[in-house]
Amino acid sequence: MQFHRRGILKLAAGAATLPAVPRIARAETYPSHPVHLVVPQAAASSTDIHARMIGQWLQEHLDQPFVVDVKPGAGGNVGTEFVVHSTPDGYTLLAVNSQNAISPALYPDLTFNFLKDITPISPISIAPMIMEVNPSLPVNTVPEFIAYAKANPGKINMASAGVGGPQHLAGELFKSMTGLNLIHVPYRGSTPAVTDMLAGNVQLMFDVTPTALPQVKAGKLRALAVTTKDHIPALPDLPSLSEFLPGYEAEGWLGMGAPTGTPKDIIATLNKQINDALGDATIKQRLSDIGVIVRGGSPSDFGNFCASETAKWGKVIRDAGMKAD
Repeated sequence: MQFHRRGILKLAAGAATLPAVPRIARAETYPSHPVHLVVPQAAASSTDIHARMIGQWLQEHLDQPFVVDVKPGAGGNVGTEFVVHSTPDGYTLLAVNSQNAISPALYPDLTFNFLKDITPISPISIAPMIMEVNPSLPVNTVPEFIAYAKANPGKINMASAGVGGPQHLAGELFKSMTGLNLIHVPYRGSTPAVTDMLAGNVQLMFDVTPTALPQVKAGKLRALAVTTKDHIPALPDLPSLSEFLPGYEAEGWLGMGAPTGTPKDIIATLNKQINDALGDATIKQRLSDIGVIVRGGSPSDFGNFCASETAKWGKVIRDAGMKAD
């Protein structure tokens, strides 16, 4: 009887260790084949730029390809839904951005719940926006723009990367605080919007720094102000819109997520690598060069931030009665 009892205890002890074996093996072997990093915005957008930069770091430090898949559409919901319904094994990841916090209020009939169906991995950066105009517009400052727009109501087209996106909301906030009559022209992503800005088909845009700075520095677009309360190192002399409109503030942000159910050890591996990347001097400089502010942190930090942003923008959208096209 004593032998039998010992045998049972030995088997029980052995069984208790069994769940740990696959967890250890999984952590040691991940990734064992290519990982797909889904970008739910257009190619060459700020999200795409970040995904390729961080993806390259992950590829070099985890010894497997991190393939960037661009899947734009419906305000980022096409790519997000694709990831939500992917196998939660760490091999399909989502480049998360502020659009994900905006969409729940803008698209009430979504087939997924972003906060429940995407597990946060890590924040990456905060992206200020730049109020920029086509150089053909005879203005050089925010007060000059406001005066010109008041004298030409309904004649200035304001581009955005899509209805209800961060750029659109930044522009709508500007319109509500100034009372200006500006015509909103939505595009399918920043890239086509900037293309039409350069061609002069639209005259105004609030765009995130990664896609705005190259055109501004090349003199192809004229920057009037930054949308954050603080000035940005990339354009230290550029004033903040809050200097002309007290209380104005808008910004984009980026991070990374995975389908809910992705093993915690894989989330931890990716979080560590992303934060290591954000601490690397070369990566930090590259992000600074495109005008964004590095913002690393834990999965829980990012989850709490996403929930807060979803609540904030949801109220703004509902109060404005805004709806997606």
